[in-house]
Amino acid sequence: MKYIIVGAVAGGASTAARLRRLDEHAEIVVFEKGEYMSYANCGLPYYIGDVIKERNKLFVQTASAFNLRFNIDVRIRTEVISIDPVKKTISAKNLQTGLLYEESYDKLVLSPGAEPIRPPLPGITLPGIFTLRNVTDTDYIKAYVDQRKTGHAVIVGAGFIGLEMAENLHALGMHVTIIEMGPQILAPLDFTMAALVQNHIRGKGVDLKLNSTVSGFEKDEARLKVLLKDDQPISADVVILSIGVRPDTKLAVTAGLQLGTAKGILVNEFLQTSNPDIYAVGDAIEFTNPITGISMNTYLAGPANKQGRICANNIALGNNFKYGGAINTAIVKVFDMTVGATGISSKHLTAAKIGHMVSTTHSGSHAGYYPDSKQMSIQITFAPDSGRLYGSQVAGFEGSDKRLDILASIVKAAGTIYDLAEFEHAYAPPYSSAKDPVNIAGFVAENILQKRLRVVYWNDVAKLTGEDLLIDVRSPEEYASGSIPNAVNIPVDELRKTMTTLPKNKNIYIFCQVGLRGYLAQRILVQNGYENVRNVSGGYALWNVCNKESQLA
Repeated sequence: MKYIIVGAVAGGASTAARLRRLDEHAEIVVFEKGEYMSYANCGLPYYIGDVIKERNKLFVQTASAFNLRFNIDVRIRTEVISIDPVKKTISAKNLQTGLLYEESYDKLVLSPGAEPIRPPLPGITLPGIFTLRNVTDTDYIKAYVDQRKTGHAVIVGAGFIGLEMAENLHALGMHVTIIEMGPQILAPLDFTMAALVQNHIRGKGVDLKLNSTVSGFEKDEARLKVLLKDDQPISADVVILSIGVRPDTKLAVTAGLQLGTAKGILVNEFLQTSNPDIYAVGDAIEFTNPITGISMNTYLAGPANKQGRICANNIALGNNFKYGGAINTAIVKVFDMTVGATGISSKHLTAAKIGHMVSTTHSGSHAGYYPDSKQMSIQITFAPDSGRLYGSQVAGFEGSDKRLDILASIVKAAGTIYDLAEFEHAYAPPYSSAKDPVNIAGFVAENILQKRLRVVYWNDVAKLTGEDLLIDVRSPEEYASGSIPNAVNIPVDELRKTMTTLPKNKNIYIFCQVGLRGYLAQRILVQNGYENVRNVSGGYALWNVCNKESQLA
């Protein structure tokens, strides 16, 4: 059997290696139009920022080492330019010599990845304007910024790579401006969680411009001028475009393969395209989301590697291995913070017309009496009937990655909020609390689902009228240091003595700093005949950050 694989980074390299482990005698040829194969794409910003000191650390495998270990013919700097599905051949071009030739195949795997979006803006090809997608891009950017470490870097786009580049260029000593066309950073997140991270970014001295559109670029003597649609131009020494990516489907289109509604190569559960002898993996494909049932892309290395293994199994052993889809679990370091998401956010569930509930909790990263515990925020979305966990977002510091992985495993397994409440974790004071933040998220969601806790969200507070009663149940000292406008202060420990003065015919809204005291206050009132009592989800801490960020957006 002869297998051809187009693309030699995450999905392609994984497929090739697995195929060899399954079939020692097959002929395997891998084509890669770039200069490098199997490199650590996700590590590129950290090499630019000098966190990763040695360039060679970026390479998982070289073409020669891959050939030696796996007996696989890897042809770098060779582009596959067309596919003939009838003849079962590909046409390739050696980009160094210009030689054109054909190769036949029994099975073909497409792993062409995605390509960065470069909108046709005036001046976008000027020197000093870069996208970051591969090692060659990285080399150009690093050489350029190493000569301008005290300059001004403008990042266009506040996605995962944009924020990683912002942090790393800031660490080199550059002044950084982030320009984002949308109302928040990190589109997979809901605004409440994005606001926490935005506040942290601003605290680092980074200029964050939201709802801001770049209209073009101009040369400004030795510098660049970034033109904005509704604001003054910004002078810059380097511009990084992180606007997004799209599936590279050029080969698939010319081969007559079916694309999906998300404009990726459509594959079935066995990772087969519309042609049974052609499979596809990685950033270029689309598949059915296991939660929403909607066709989607994912641009993540983890799913690509897993797809490569499954794809190879199906090619070598028959179509017996199903790909269950990805839930887009992703994480990013943003200066000192860690933020990540898994599953489906509230705004995307709303767009998909899927009914759901939301809970936001704040907990310590480990036992409060052990030094250096830091606040961690967890927001979950779940079904209003079964409590099935649809998604989660985590923003915090140490241990945030561990909690996100726990939540992702439960989302992937179609688990429920009750699984969160009962999750058994390893506990010692330096690592967690007896009730882990994941447990707390489950407890609160269970209370909401069973109607023991009724919540409103930070943006509902502005809709309250003079007929509503807003109560801050924190201490007088906390109240004096800042509170939601028009709130009255009744500390939770004094509530039983003073509640007879509260009207039972009004809507009462309660909040504390992060939620616990507010919940206790609500339980006191509800069990004493107050029926219309609701808590502000996430407490004053979340309201304060979201309110500030909504005004800055």
